[in-house]
Amino acid sequence: MTAAAVVTGNDARAPRATGTVALPALIFVAFALLPLLASLLAERYLLDVAARMMVFAVAAVALDLLVGYAGLISFGHAAFVGLGAYAVGILSAHGIGDALISLPVAVATSMLFAWLTGIVCLRTQGAYFIMITLAFGQMIYFIATSLALYGGDNGLTIAARSTIAGWPLLKNDYAFYYFVLLCLVATFLLCRTLVGSRFGRVLRGAKENPVRMATIGFTVRRFRLVAYVIAGGLGGFAGFLLANLTEFVSPAYMSWQQSGELIVMVILGGVGTLDGAIIGSVAYLLAEEWLSGWTENWKVIFGPMLVLVVLFARGGLIGVGARIRRRFAHG
Repeated sequence: MTAAAVVTGNDARAPRATGTVALPALIFVAFALLPLLASLLAERYLLDVAARMMVFAVAAVALDLLVGYAGLISFGHAAFVGLGAYAVGILSAHGIGDALISLPVAVATSMLFAWLTGIVCLRTQGAYFIMITLAFGQMIYFIATSLALYGGDNGLTIAARSTIAGWPLLKNDYAFYYFVLLCLVATFLLCRTLVGSRFGRVLRGAKENPVRMATIGFTVRRFRLVAYVIAGGLGGFAGFLLANLTEFVSPAYMSWQQSGELIVMVILGGVGTLDGAIIGSVAYLLAEEWLSGWTENWKVIFGPMLVLVVLFARGGLIGVGARIRRRFAHG
């Protein structure tokens, strides 16, 4: 595969950029109908579980933009989520609870951090990039634990969900659920548009052969920095949603374990498939919900399951589904 072919979109072997619309549409319809099922079963907790899945799906889709299309394995992505959440919590602690203020601040804070750290991180590659993103993520984590005024290790409770132009529209659980769904759809469509554009083709070309892309005139580091900043902003967006979902912020939101879980979600669903990032988030949190009902050490069971997926389910759950469809198609 040539880098130029990826940029022009003429290579049939290029990684899937946008895919079909059927699967994402099915996922979003299922999320839209879930509140009806929750009402019929009188299980309101299903709303909280599904909303949490969608919030983490926003963060996972943003991470997949880096991992799957730019080839940048970030182990500090949770820092962006945590910064977005803390922006909401700190503003709320000072009496500012309107989303028209807190949402832009959350996104801008995460994008600024992504830009400042990205300038340094993108001077490295491979394992060095992974380690330096981990280092910056842990730096923010320890700063958050030192904020005694805002709870320190214990975290910070938010008095109420953000208002919108002064109206408490998100206070209702159903309204908040559909707001999160709308945010997930918007995030997916934004990333889908990006990876299908010339910008996305340059990212994929740089992933395959950065030297050749530089030779034909593209400033690879600049394109990667833009992708890193966009992913950081979307991580802050997820943090804004997470803070409003839990009405609580904690340093744990930006720990390296949380970054690791986001990477697992992307791998589980299928790297380089935006809808796979959503499926991976759903599968991971469903497994957590199910296995944690058996034992508090559920990760001991989930770990070997993930190893089996990596070894025998190449391409993640999306890849498994594609192979099953091909097998049935060929009889």
